[in-house]
Amino acid sequence: MGRIFITGSTDGLGRATAESLLRNGHDVVVHARSAERLTAVQDLLDRGATGVIGDLSDLEQTRAVAEQVNPGGAVDSVVHNAGVLHGPQILQVNVFAPYVLTALIPRPRRLIYLSSGMHRGGHAAFSGIASGGRDPSVSYSDSKLYVTALAAYVARAWPDVLSNAVDPGWVPTKMGGPGAPDDLRLGHLTQVWLATSEDPEALTSGGYWHHQRRAKAQPAVYDEQFQDELVDHLARATGVRLA
Repeated sequence: MGRIFITGSTDGLGRATAESLLRNGHDVVVHARSAERLTAVQDLLDRGATGVIGDLSDLEQTRAVAEQVNPGGAVDSVVHNAGVLHGPQILQVNVFAPYVLTALIPRPRRLIYLSSGMHRGGHAAFSGIASGGRDPSVSYSDSKLYVTALAAYVARAWPDVLSNAVDPGWVPTKMGGPGAPDDLRLGHLTQVWLATSEDPEALTSGGYWHHQRRAKAQPAVYDEQFQDELVDHLARATGVRLA
């Protein structure tokens, strides 16, 4: 049984992922942006989960999250689940935070990054990152293109790590809204599978997955020059470099 860290795990897909992994006997580390929000998963803490706290829209608090996770020992899998749909923190939460945590948490065996089918509408340009995330024109679709390309970069750069992106579908979470048409249960199963399964398909890297099936991402995701430029821009924007 592995030690698994899930960002943004107080509700929605993150909580469902944490609950499933805890039920299956894994050592689960849940994350909340504040101490107040951590009370939403008190039942999981009572059942043996560990909690860490930090606002991923803030770079120093993101660093502090890694500093809370690392003393607990090696992490087998990280599910980069946290995300926001609107507002000025889109880049910080959806892209900068998973990048920084990838750099600061010693390499786990598996990395799972939450993407979206909306990444296909993202723009393969870096003005928003170059502005440190302050460019209001950066969209949710842009952020999900970046994080999907980051997953592909890590798969290429770290062949000893299984790195994959997941489109969970449009599910009825706080972000997706009550009218979302997809199945919330199916929305988290791929993350659990990629984080733990010994199925040969789950032991592959560089994939873009939807409901445990490989799908085709936007072409920019597979462009190695785009991946390299993205990671270089992220390193300059955050002051953190991937090993």
